[in-house]
Amino acid sequence: MSITNFLTFYNLLGVKVWPLTIAELNALIKSVIEEGHKSIISNHNIHSLYLFHHDPKMREFYGSSHYIHIDGMPIILFGRILGLPVTRSQRVTYADWIWPLIEEAAKNDWRIFYLGSKPGVANRGADILRFKFPELNIATMHGYYDASPDSEENLAVLKKIKEYKPHILMVGMGMPRQEHWILDNLDKLEANIILPSGACIDYVAGAVPTPPRFLGKLGLEWLYRLASEPARLWKRYLIEPWFVLFLFIKDFLMKISTFMNSEYQN
Repeated sequence: MSITNFLTFYNLLGVKVWPLTIAELNALIKSVIEEGHKSIISNHNIHSLYLFHHDPKMREFYGSSHYIHIDGMPIILFGRILGLPVTRSQRVTYADWIWPLIEEAAKNDWRIFYLGSKPGVANRGADILRFKFPELNIATMHGYYDASPDSEENLAVLKKIKEYKPHILMVGMGMPRQEHWILDNLDKLEANIILPSGACIDYVAGAVPTPPRFLGKLGLEWLYRLASEPARLWKRYLIEPWFVLFLFIKDFLMKISTFMNSEYQN
């Protein structure tokens, strides 16, 4: 029976999340590809939670997603405080996932199309991946073009993707541009798996410094990224988390209220 029949989601901070490990995500992808389905597998972190509650198009995108994994240790922490059975291993970020995912793709002969990053960066990242996994089938296209749905450049990109027939389409244009692009072009995208994947290839290519992995386990990657790119990321890491904290307090108070009501009735 398909793994998709056994996956459970939770409502947390106003959104749905599926607590999946790297191994479970890879198994999910394999199941979707073997069954010939088409699925968006997106993710939530503090930044996406802020955007979800402020951008109607992001809410529409997540409504179109089939599975949403957790990419943020604060979400794991909030979930545990609220009594959900989530663990550190169910926090999956592309800095950790990209290598096991590519290994699985090479082993199963899955074709990957990566769209995004600056010109030359995706190609450099793909070369590094091919060097480590010679059997890998991967094509790339940078994300610096007119991505409006009906532009000649965008139509050419869609044609290129269609001709390559990828099993996995990775879109690394940054949030929320990548999610908007997927939503705008969803009906024309021919791939089994669609992954909004942020700076994943930038990490591989060395264009963006990868935070030390021990910081990820401690939930402190944000501090490294803020120090690396303060002008671009200060709002994301110093302002937006306060809104997410408000969402957590709202969920926490609701949980206490539910508990008190049940105790009173008993």
